[in-house]
Amino acid sequence: MPRPKKCRRICDYPQTPSFIPAEMPEPMDAVILTLEEYETIRLIDKEGLSQEQCGDFMQVARTTVQQIYSSARKKLANVLVDGLPLRIEGGDYQLCNGGDRACGCSNCYKHKLNQQYAKPKGETIMRIAVTYENGEIFQHFGHTEQFKVYDVENSKIISSEVVDTNGSGHGALAGVLSALHVDALICGGIGGGAQAALAAAGIQLYGGVSGEADAAAEALAAGTLAYNPNVMCSHHGEHHHEGNCGDHGCGHHSCG
Repeated sequence: MPRPKKCRRICDYPQTPSFIPAEMPEPMDAVILTLEEYETIRLIDKEGLSQEQCGDFMQVARTTVQQIYSSARKKLANVLVDGLPLRIEGGDYQLCNGGDRACGCSNCYKHKLNQQYAKPKGETIMRIAVTYENGEIFQHFGHTEQFKVYDVENSKIISSEVVDTNGSGHGALAGVLSALHVDALICGGIGGGAQAALAAAGIQLYGGVSGEADAAAEALAAGTLAYNPNVMCSHHGEHHHEGNCGDHGCGHHSCG
């Protein structure tokens, strides 16, 4: 009887799940990179981990990492050399739940935020987050490196703190805001995918706002903030991507 395949742990879904060449004369079948193959590329080539460290993180043997990594590199070579589309989906994996151990991945970071910034029970506090850079409202939601978080009670700001996004981007930022127990977000430009993620998390969006972060938060607390309810992100200029700002894949997988 064949031995069952062990699920490989991954940190999070990719921010951009598909890529299409800028110049493609006719439609071509996409190369499929599985989530565990993507994870070996992220951990080894981007984060600089050894294959042994990668195996420890993914909870598989080093020899298994070698096989997955070799397959991933071969697929990426085909994409680059032959100019093929790429999709990242599927595989035998389980998503890190953020509570197993302090592995440093984005889900563990969200778990830490969820515990650290839990709202006191029984208190009526509104929590506002603002995309933040040097005191101003950062204008591209998907690229923000910090949020400034304000607690509001009786229309007055009672506390504020700057929180790093820990390298999260696009759709993953909605998870960070949810972990922070944010009720409302003030930002500049934001794409449709990120808007949908915020709506799903129950976070009210106030987009198209610029200027000082503190002033905007005070205006929202007072109910006088001017914003654009139809704001859309317009900063994309890449030729090798697919999807709106904020889109990321949440594909099916075979692990329970």
